[in-house]
Amino acid sequence: MDTTNWDTLVVGGTVLTMEPDSEPIPDGAVAVADGKIAAVGLAEDLLEIAPTGEVVNAGGCLILPGFVNTHSHLAMTLLRGLGDDLPLMEWLKNHIWPAEKTHINREAVRFGTELAVAEQLLAGVTTTTDMYFFGNEVAAVLAEAGMRGVIAESLIDFATPRCKTPEEMMDKQRELAEEYRDHPLITPSVAAHSPYSVSAANLVKEAELAEDLGVTMQIHLSETRWEVEKLLEEKGRSPVAYLADLGVLSDRTVAAHCVHVSPEDIDILVDFEVGVSHNPVSNLKLASGVSPVPAMIEAGVKLGIGTDGAASNNTLDLLRDTQLAALLHKGVTGDPTVLPARTMVEMATIGGARVLGLDAEIGTLTEGKQADVVCLGLDSPHAVPAFEPWSHLVFAARASDVRHVLVRGQLVVGNRTLNTLDQERIEAQSWDFAQRLRPDR
Repeated sequence: MDTTNWDTLVVGGTVLTMEPDSEPIPDGAVAVADGKIAAVGLAEDLLEIAPTGEVVNAGGCLILPGFVNTHSHLAMTLLRGLGDDLPLMEWLKNHIWPAEKTHINREAVRFGTELAVAEQLLAGVTTTTDMYFFGNEVAAVLAEAGMRGVIAESLIDFATPRCKTPEEMMDKQRELAEEYRDHPLITPSVAAHSPYSVSAANLVKEAELAEDLGVTMQIHLSETRWEVEKLLEEKGRSPVAYLADLGVLSDRTVAAHCVHVSPEDIDILVDFEVGVSHNPVSNLKLASGVSPVPAMIEAGVKLGIGTDGAASNNTLDLLRDTQLAALLHKGVTGDPTVLPARTMVEMATIGGARVLGLDAEIGTLTEGKQADVVCLGLDSPHAVPAFEPWSHLVFAARASDVRHVLVRGQLVVGNRTLNTLDQERIEAQSWDFAQRLRPDR
């Protein structure tokens, strides 16, 4: 092994590479060079080679690939808790969309995104998605903070806080793609809000734009019964079948939710190699329903975990959402063997990477991949003993256990402290925004 360019060695914990059929490596280590994984193995062996770079002490930790959040609206952290305990359309029309129209601007998106990045990095999320507004501002924040992201300017058939028309939104999508085409952390994307809020013509244009730019297309799909009934009444087919008939679905599609999908819909998702983001907490909080995840896994759908925005979750704690998904589907099916722990950890890491088309770069601790690494401590009363790492992650671990986080080899969180963001300033700005939004609070 060539160690001359090793920059960092994460050493001392139990390594979970997440490669197929891999076993945990006790007292393992991960070597990093030029932002990529240079070697994985026993700490004793790698230390013997004497790297010249920084040693990150992960003793008593689980060392695994960073978590991948496959669906979110980052700056909606600023709307956390606004209009809770409501159904989706009432929540959107009477609370969220009016608040966005009045209060969301470039500045708000910047520090709302900073808040989201801070929350996720501290929770071990190294790759996030965003479909919101001012996509170039969002991308700039992530790049400055050292977080990986799949970022889109969202398209909808009415004016947004940034754009007046869908055509202007598409222009911003093109600009974002050109600006960040070869960026080491930012992957541009396009996004259409949903089949019920974007016209057929614009859905087709978005799919064509995604193909032309060579990027993914994010969309909310079959989230509620209302959506399905509306499309059946107006189009004569389910939302999934409708998009398939339009020629919109492809392996570039990242479909969020997919709660109300039939067996026929699932077959379509498989045929078009659509990636699905499962958002269990948002789906439950808005009473949208429970997605048939076990059936989708059995059919071969690409699946990852998403938090949705903090206004409908109300956190961006992907580990918590992964844990809830595991318990939810056991309870719903009555089968305790459904969605075993390792499967859930895969959904939160390599599964999410596949959904976003990034599995060649992230999702496993494999030599040559990007060095996106999270270390979770086993040094709290709730975390000991830990007999089996997969079950520990899914049934016992907490986001607060995250000790170190590396993205592209950079130590963005060290000893539970953010290294790239001013957490105190971000929290103060967020409270100031809340006072403007709700001066009575």
